[in-house]
Amino acid sequence: MNLCYLNGQFLPLAEARISPMDRGFLFGDGVYEVIPVYSRRPFRLEEHLARLQRSLDAIRLANPLALEAWRSVVGRLVEAAEWPDQSVYLQVTRGPMAVRNHAFPAQIAPTVFGLTEPLVTPSAEQVERGVSAVSAADFRWLRCHVKATSLLANCLLRQQAVEAGCAETVLFRDGILTEGAASNIFVVKDGVLLAPQKNHRMLSGITYDVVLELAAAHGLPAEVRDIFEEEVRAADELWLSSSTKEVLAIVELDGRKVGAGPTAGRPGPLFKKMHGWYQDFKRRVMRGE
Repeated sequence: MNLCYLNGQFLPLAEARISPMDRGFLFGDGVYEVIPVYSRRPFRLEEHLARLQRSLDAIRLANPLALEAWRSVVGRLVEAAEWPDQSVYLQVTRGPMAVRNHAFPAQIAPTVFGLTEPLVTPSAEQVERGVSAVSAADFRWLRCHVKATSLLANCLLRQQAVEAGCAETVLFRDGILTEGAASNIFVVKDGVLLAPQKNHRMLSGITYDVVLELAAAHGLPAEVRDIFEEEVRAADELWLSSSTKEVLAIVELDGRKVGAGPTAGRPGPLFKKMHGWYQDFKRRVMRGE
């Protein structure tokens, strides 16, 4: 039985119901979080809950649960699931309204929802061979730092990758790298790791932070700054990161191999190091260290 949480109750997912007048359903007026779980240990739970709080603050919606209550919800969902490795999804919308109106209604209770699913991480073949990506102009709204449920633009951009037989769409706005349709993007050039700076054009990923922390811990030079499209296309290596994809090498962009020389079109040496560091870090999390 797949258990979910809805407005204070734990119940089978098939029995969960929300009002068709819920603003999340009608307007995408809500925010969400996705938390990976390894061996029933949530990965960076506090950081995910802090980002959820920032998203709620950005849409002027009071957090309906205290931190300890969120921890309890996540813990019960994790323990009730049959899978040791999971992806926990949390969502808060502004709630159901009596009359459809764009303006915020007064005194309505938010809808709070959570569920867990099996965590599907990249296969050994994807890690070994890398993945392909396409690029596109970033036509999303200008508050991408908010993890909002209104993801139609992201869905359209991700579908471009699917229809091209690729894993991701790399996005550019005004000639500058922003992120992927559902990931953060890193560039490696001349032994230096380049990361887009955190701002309103991208969602600051929890895994993005871990990658930069691991780079610093292991002495890999890194720069956080605007990255121009021509730098991306001339990269020695490209990586994507997300809570479910972890860290993965992009080896082909728009049909052209990434990199040059013997490693062109293959995961590069720095990716292999970062992937190893990440897996070591994850194992420590799984042991509760």
